Amino acid sequence: MVRIEGGRVLATLIRLTGDFDLAEDAVQDAAVVAFAQWQRTGVPDNPAAWMTTVARRKALDRIRRETSRRDRETAAVRLLDDPPSVAESRPDELRLLFTCCHPSLSRDAQVALTLRTLCGLTTTEISRAFLVAETTMGQRISRAKKKIATAHISYRVPDDHELPERLPSVLSTIYLVFTTGHHAPSGALASRVDLAHDALRLARLAANLLPDEPEAVGLLALILATHARRNARTDSLGNIVLMADQDRSRWDHEAIAESSTLVDQSLRRWRAGPFQIQAAIATLHGLAPTFEATDWTQIAQLYEFLEARQPTSVIRINRAVAVSFAEGPERGLAVIDSLTDSQRNEVDGWHLYWSTRADFLRQLGRSTDAASAYRRALACPTNDSDRRFLEGRLLEVEAAITTPSSPHASRVV
Repeated sequence: MVRIEGGRVLATLIRLTGDFDLAEDAVQDAAVVAFAQWQRTGVPDNPAAWMTTVARRKALDRIRRETSRRDRETAAVRLLDDPPSVAESRPDELRLLFTCCHPSLSRDAQVALTLRTLCGLTTTEISRAFLVAETTMGQRISRAKKKIATAHISYRVPDDHELPERLPSVLSTIYLVFTTGHHAPSGALASRVDLAHDALRLARLAANLLPDEPEAVGLLALILATHARRNARTDSLGNIVLMADQDRSRWDHEAIAESSTLVDQSLRRWRAGPFQIQAAIATLHGLAPTFEATDWTQIAQLYEFLEARQPTSVIRINRAVAVSFAEGPERGLAVIDSLTDSQRNEVDGWHLYWSTRADFLRQLGRSTDAASAYRRALACPTNDSDRRFLEGRLLEVEAAITTPSSPHASRVV
């Protein structure tokens, strides 16, 4: 509760003070007070307003202690004369999101700053999520804040004429936050599901602000349809449950229905972008009553359409999976083998490339080649859930080298 509300409160404090570090310190002080007091008195009816009030007081205390009289009076007046309201908290989050995703910042800095401010992650957590040293991540975030301050980057949602340039980085950052939560890079597969919740909240804010932007609506639909499967993707021990084996009664069918409506609305604008196409794919998965009823032919066609718009190796690999279900593993392997040398170099260290290739080989009875591919997958960085799954599959194909066994379903989660 404190972490979720903290992001909203921080956005308001940054608007009031114009200082990232001062605002962060004040919100952290307020969080300490909240942890202590809420344990005794319970969570207040409006935790965001409660924390904002306390954080403003803490910010004023810091201003009085740490700045000159003139600066102190100027900053204090801004805080006192602009009392926050709950109605303003969500627009403040959008202002902060567009600030964090300013085009003058690198993509890595945009994502890191968004995770630090709007999602409330510590520098340690962010560094672990992206497999970099904590000092490196701390420097990255510090440089981003300094650049915002020295370049006098405006804390606002851009005007309409600026949105075409600014919106893609914002939507991409939200999606990267979601994918980090949906498929955690370390720990258990769902260990960062809180980030997926954060991304859904931010995507809904963006779509509500920009209902006429099809890609903003498409991103919301994509996250809704994908996040709807969260409760069925792992078992009680954190082990992966493939989509073919998932209990679909545990899916959030209301979210899937909302996603379907949003996809229909956005595609009717005849401006189909990557997020809308991916949302259509995710919605098709969600609407299928059984795994066998999935319209893999249409999904493969959508991936082909998506790849024409974004010719990346990751999309090619996803298309290969869809083709394998629609036309067989030999056709899927042919698609994945059509990667260029450059694309293959891009995914050489990605475990899902090697595990997908291994699954095709396993289904084709090429157990020795499959075992080699699974070993390559295990040599790549991955989370604990994926590693256990891959180790299990490797044992299966190693056993099949001397004792043939029946292939199982390909890996789709």
